[in-house]
Order: sequence, then structure tokens, then C-alpha cells
Amino acid sequence: AGMAVQVTVLPSPRCLFDDPVQIRVAGLLPQQAVTLRASLVDESGELFQAHARYRAGSSGELDLSRSPALGGSYSGVEPMGLLWSLQSKAPYKRLAKRNVLTPFCVDLEVYEGHGDMSRLLGKCTNERWFLGEGVKRISVREGHLKATLFLPPGPGPFPGLIDLYGSGGGLVEYRASLLASRGFVTLALAYMAFEDLPAMPEILELDYFEEAVNFLRKQQQVKDTGIGVLGLSKGADLALSMATFLPGIKAVVSISGSGFNSFIPLRGDGFTVPPHPYDLGRMKTSDESGLVDFSDVLQDHRDPATWDCRIPMERSLAKFLFLSGLDDRNWKSDLYCQDAVQRLQQHGRQVEFCSYSGAGHLLEPPYLPLCQASIHKVLGMFVHWGGQWREHAKAQEDAWRRIQAFFWQHL
Repeated sequence: AGMAVQVTVLPSPRCLFDDPVQIRVAGLLPQQAVTLRASLVDESGELFQAHARYRAGSSGELDLSRSPALGGSYSGVEPMGLLWSLQSKAPYKRLAKRNVLTPFCVDLEVYEGHGDMSRLLGKCTNERWFLGEGVKRISVREGHLKATLFLPPGPGPFPGLIDLYGSGGGLVEYRASLLASRGFVTLALAYMAFEDLPAMPEILELDYFEEAVNFLRKQQQVKDTGIGVLGLSKGADLALSMATFLPGIKAVVSISGSGFNSFIPLRGDGFTVPPHPYDLGRMKTSDESGLVDFSDVLQDHRDPATWDCRIPMERSLAKFLFLSGLDDRNWKSDLYCQDAVQRLQQHGRQVEFCSYSGAGHLLEPPYLPLCQASIHKVLGMFVHWGGQWREHAKAQEDAWRRIQAFFWQHL
């Protein structure tokens, strides 16, 4: 019968979610045909799976960083393909971590042959954590703030970040907890659709975001050289507004955002930035899938009649990084990104940007699988986010490296 088949995850079966790992199989027959399957059950009990067909080498070994997949959820040499191609049976599910104090456990199984997966040869589990060793999670309900603070271990001082998600609202922690695990004091901040924060606020107050900046700046472990803000979608234009209207913000990353205020008026001290004019009548709903496409709801951003909604970012002394996906089906984020970058460059501002072909709206930390469509928690509709599997996965890896490098450089 030969030796038992062993599946190993290197360097360790326990890692952070954004860590790449090496998956190896030993003890197979030379050239043996096998199917590898990854399974993950999320916190709501939804099963996500991926599989790929492989052939062992002449020594009966398989190394996913060298051996090409011959088909299945992906093909070719994709060391992390079993993770980024995870998909639920039910359509339109988004894999997201609610409780960052527990890991996602990914079961890796090897089956005989390229057929019915009836004979299991070996298996192991990869524990993927969102909170590094010694990182503290502190719930913040101080003043008006609804947030969670993540502190890296040690006295620091560390660069401080504020992390904002989009118009789906809620308090999203998994990106902030990973950033803290990488050495940033990170404040995940809720601003709508959470506890007593309204699902669709009539107005957002700049004061609230200033309170968050002040709270973060007074933490002992935070470097006093200025704060960074990372925002996705609606959170991205809020990040730009914070850098424009609030002191002390040194660096901003906008993911799938825009250089104008979207959907909700923003009230500052003695001024209000109106939302960019839009018409929900221009929403398109697909007959086949029932998915909603928002990309045409906005009035043309080049029309001067819309310019009072622009965020005057050129007044800011912050450094900017814009990231967008060219296959965003929710928002013309690349077009809006080009507009913002152009305006900053015309004012002699230093700005970095990167657009990714085949990437969708939801550029997340790496190895979270692409979510092409899911329910928008506030609108209650299924929204098309866009993206192609492999390209989106590569974009997330690259974006994550860029975001961290950018904040290390400027903070």
C-alpha cells in the first residue's frame, strides 16, 4: 500500500489570513492523478469550496507552488488557488469575517483520481487568523464613536490608521485587525447602519470623523507624525474629505472611490458638501440574474453643475494613493479615479494610482475570494460588483502590498 498520503501546509498550518502558504502532498504514486479540495464554513454556516485536479511528480510528490492544476476551479500554477477560488453553492454570497477573534479553518483534502472524489487519501487543516499574536482588540464607545481599536504588541510608537468600509455600513473589523497584525494601530470606524447609527443617514457630520482622528492621535502607542486613512467605496470619498477638511492626516488610500462626495451630504464647520446628483431611475436590473447595476446612476462628473460636490483635495497636504478595478460593475471607479488624480496633478500634488484589469469593486485583503455579486445590506438588493477570478486575486495581493508600503513610507 506504500506510505500514507500526507498533506502539509508550510511554514506552519497556523498563519495570518493574508499570509501565503505552501501546500504540499507527499506519499502519492509517481504520476498519480488526484483532486485537491478546500472547504471553509463561514460564521453563518455557509460552505465555501474549491477543487483542482493535479498529477503527482515522478517521486509521488505534489507542490502547489510548482505543479500546475489541470482544471477544476482554476488551472495552471497557482500556489494559493484553492483559497482565492473558494465559492459557495448558493449564489451571491460574500465571504467576510465577523468575529476576528476566531480563525477561518480551511480543510484541505486529497482524493484519488480526477473523477468522483469517492476515495479520500489524506487531509489537513489550515487555520487562518485575522489577529496576530499579542494584538489587542478594544471596543470603543467613547463620545459618539462606534469603533474598534486594534493595538499591535509592544510600546511602539506605531503609525496610526483609520479604516472605513462602504455604504453597506456596519462595523467591519477584519481588514483593520490584519493591518494591526502588520504593525499599524488601526481604528475600524462605523459611520452608518450600525447600532443606533441610521441605515441611510440624511447627513454625515465631519465632527464625528474628527472625533475619531482625535481619539486615535491621543493613544500612547500612536506616532505623533500624523494619521493615515484607508477607505473603500463610500469610505474612500470620506477618507478624501477627512484629509481635506481635518488637520493631522498625512496619507490616504482610496479603493474604488471618487473625488466627489457621494450619496449623503457631508456637513463641516459652516459648510456642507452636497452629494453628487444621481437618479436611481437609471439603475439597471438584469432580467436573468436580478442583479442591480448602479454604474449609470450618477450625472456626468465632467458637468460643471456637479462641481460643488467635488472634494477640494488639492487643499490637503496629505499624500494620496488611488486603487481601482477596471472590471468594477458597481461604480465607474477607474474613471472617477482618473478625474481625481488629474485634478491633484494639475495642482502639483504628488499622487500614486494603480488600476487593475479584471479586478472588481471589492478589492479586499488577499486570498479572500472574489465576490462578483452579493446583497447590499442597506439597499436590500443584489448588487453586481464585477471582477474576474484570477485577475482579481492577483490585484488583491498587489494592492495589499502597495497599501502597506505607502503607509509605512508616509507615516
